[in-house]
Amino acid sequence: MNLPNKLTVLRMALIPVFLVFLLADGIPHAYLFAAVVFAAASFTDYLDGHIARRDGLVTNFGKLMDPLADKLLVFSALICFIPKGRASALAVFIILARELLVTSVRLIAAEQGRVIAADIWGKLKTVFQIIWVLYTLLAMWVTWSLLPPSPESYSVWFFIGDVVLQAVVVLLTVLSGVNYVWKNRDLLSDVK
Repeated sequence: MNLPNKLTVLRMALIPVFLVFLLADGIPHAYLFAAVVFAAASFTDYLDGHIARRDGLVTNFGKLMDPLADKLLVFSALICFIPKGRASALAVFIILARELLVTSVRLIAAEQGRVIAADIWGKLKTVFQIIWVLYTLLAMWVTWSLLPPSPESYSVWFFIGDVVLQAVVVLLTVLSGVNYVWKNRDLLSDVK
């Protein structure tokens, strides 16, 4: 197994560690540790892709598992944010629906021997998802571990994550999904 694939496997192995910190009550500074693990796992996404392209180490395993690891990492956070009140179930549904749609289009393309690379909209969506998750984890750590409890501190910190960043991510998700389908609409046509 080459280094990029090992990094992908590491990212998947970090997901349960991330979830322990995110979900465990009673661990001091658990949200900070969750943010550190999430950031490290997210960095492996950049690193494995960079190394694979630079060194010509692109494999079928990597093509399959790298995007899957990315989705599992982000969705593990977003799904856990719903009962904590940090993500809207509707927003998470929209993000999940977009991912299923794009994956379906990619499967159709692969069946026809085409590989569809991520474009700038998909990359922006991913970057803002990571920013949203990290910001929310750090906001939870600051407001629940460092600051004295007060509604004012909650409202300022969480407005940015719960409203602004969440809205940006949903908007980029919809735009990137529509753009993806539009650019590849020929794959969805039965006309030959």
